[in-house]
Amino acid sequence: MSLRNVAIIAHVDHGKTTLVDQLFRQSGTFRDNQRVEERAMDSNDLEKERGITILAKCTSVEWQDYRINIVDTPGHADFGAEVERILSMVDGVILLVDAAEGPMPQTKFVTGKALALGLKPIVVVNKIDRPDARPAEVLDECFELFLSLDANDEQLDFPTLYASGRAGYAGRTDDVRAGDLTPLFETIVSHIPEPGLDTEGEFRMLATLLDRDPFLGRILTGRVESGRLDVNAPIHAIDVDGNPVEAGRATKMFAFRGLERVPVDSAQAGDIIAIAGLTKATVSNTIAAPGVTTPVAARPIDPPTLAMSFAVNDSPYAGKDGDKVQSRVIRDRLEREAETNVAIRVTAAHDNDAFEVAGRGELQLGVLIETMRREGFELSISRPRVLFRDGPSGREEPYETVVIDVDDEHSGTVVEKMALRKAEMTDMRPSGGGKTRLTFSAPSRGLIGYHGEFLSDTRGTGIMNRLFEKYGPYKGPITGRQNGVLISMEQGEAVAYALNALEERGILFISPGDRLYEGMVIGENAKPQDLEVNPLKSKQLTNFRASGKDEGIRLTPPKRMTLEQAIAYIQDDELVEVTPKVVRIRKRYLDPHERKRQSRKAEAA
Repeated sequence: MSLRNVAIIAHVDHGKTTLVDQLFRQSGTFRDNQRVEERAMDSNDLEKERGITILAKCTSVEWQDYRINIVDTPGHADFGAEVERILSMVDGVILLVDAAEGPMPQTKFVTGKALALGLKPIVVVNKIDRPDARPAEVLDECFELFLSLDANDEQLDFPTLYASGRAGYAGRTDDVRAGDLTPLFETIVSHIPEPGLDTEGEFRMLATLLDRDPFLGRILTGRVESGRLDVNAPIHAIDVDGNPVEAGRATKMFAFRGLERVPVDSAQAGDIIAIAGLTKATVSNTIAAPGVTTPVAARPIDPPTLAMSFAVNDSPYAGKDGDKVQSRVIRDRLEREAETNVAIRVTAAHDNDAFEVAGRGELQLGVLIETMRREGFELSISRPRVLFRDGPSGREEPYETVVIDVDDEHSGTVVEKMALRKAEMTDMRPSGGGKTRLTFSAPSRGLIGYHGEFLSDTRGTGIMNRLFEKYGPYKGPITGRQNGVLISMEQGEAVAYALNALEERGILFISPGDRLYEGMVIGENAKPQDLEVNPLKSKQLTNFRASGKDEGIRLTPPKRMTLEQAIAYIQDDELVEVTPKVVRIRKRYLDPHERKRQSRKAEAA
């Protein structure tokens, strides 16, 4: 059976995972009567909820006499480390772009990586049945994108297909509105080369994904670069410099068939397989026959640009919701994450009960926190901070390219707000339908916490996409949150009578009956200063005033923050308390006297 290895590249929500579902169905991987979840490739709970792909996944379909190994890659730049590793396993890529939106920043990021590796692209203009589709302009934009990424002549001579992933058809002209995906299968097998690898040499494979299994231990996935491997054969792992890591046996081997990992007895050059049997080998190590001493070249991975502190939850309600609260358990979990996710770096902070976790962006770290929270962990999370470095001209900070699609009426507000955050506009053009596309080069530091404000300013209609651009000169101080917060001075349950009196002070984050403690942030002050308040104050009872049930009180619904909103909202002297049941904002120092002492220290420094 002839082999093809292909990755699918697309921006978030351009229909990549839905198209793969249709490839499964039309190749006969799923029976006609088989009940399969929609977006079957997004298997992780968070992926299903957010509608994005977070983890790169391998699968395969059989069509006629071909086995096509398909790799579904994340579209979000925060998970770019997954993409970089995955591309070394394939011989071609399908670039999927929305027929209305066209190529977006994440598309540019991943496509640049693929073209640099010399991979041949196939362009699929998806969602061709959208009423606002503009296929001819989108195709021109793809060509311009390839030119800007220094594509060679062979890569610029790419085949184009027009498709609707949801309806399950593709064609070679933009007026196609029916049929099936046969043109896509035909283009894959004719345009993407067979893996032209050495089948006679000694076995070598670059580990590109690491997984854990409770029964088999570490499972390393990659493409066999040369030779053949039989189950139980002796193997060893060497690092990128050729130093030995460990030796062992290939106790189990798996190949990908549809959505499942199926045990196999042997594999040869070109096959994408998963191996169990090694206990220390990790991503970017070469797994090889015992006599091999030269590693397979592994691509360097872009550095982390953002860090947060993950600390033990020390609030008065610690341990009430979760069962994983000790620093030892948190450290083990973070080290396991850093093992399987090479874009994350974990170091012990100066405080023994805290760990510094560095990653690619707020979304990536937010997903890690949400995952740990669901596993029963309780954590205190600090405000994100960017990672500076020393450059030739002094201190440098990370910059991002920010592409914003916004209704014309809101563009002035967005330009003004971005300027306050030290962003420089590099492009402004109408994008049709009463919308403007704005492009900025902005320091990452200025974008922390801006997304929520951006959605408010654009009435929820704006779309913002960010991409790491470079390290550049330090831009100086950037103004942060303008308002102070309301801080509880008591511990107990919030009382409606007290909250009613506090409403005029600002926006509340809590409801009557919520459990509070001293030093917890319960709302945003309408003024710039922090204000300590008593949300537990009850009605004074006298002979003339009965203890009514507060039925007459009508409170404005509180502003409830998601995990990401809370992390973006806090200042340096605040933390987000995360438990399996609640997300609370609190002051770093709960005692008011300690807060004053620390603030005086900070001012003196």
